[in-house]
Amino acid sequence: MRTAPPSTAPPSTAPPSAATESTSHDDGARWHRVDLDRYEVIVGGSVVGYVDVVGAVFVALRGTRYDRAVEVEQTLLFDRAIAVLQPVH
Repeated sequence: MRTAPPSTAPPSTAPPSAATESTSHDDGARWHRVDLDRYEVIVGGSVVGYVDVVGAVFVALRGTRYDRAVEVEQTLLFDRAIAVLQPVH
């Protein structure tokens, strides 16, 4: 009987590890963990939004303050949640 090799999720589907204090994205965004299931996203030195981790879903919220941020997307990809918060050029 053949068994399938263990599958590993692509890096973009998982948030950074808890040990990661601050990380940069390819397009210049930086994020850091501010709560157990929340990341603050910074572009050009300014907060542009937050990513909440809700089970397997990443919820992107745009805004400089969490209590006023507006949900803009739900995705299964952490990288997509970061990308959707990027300012439009």
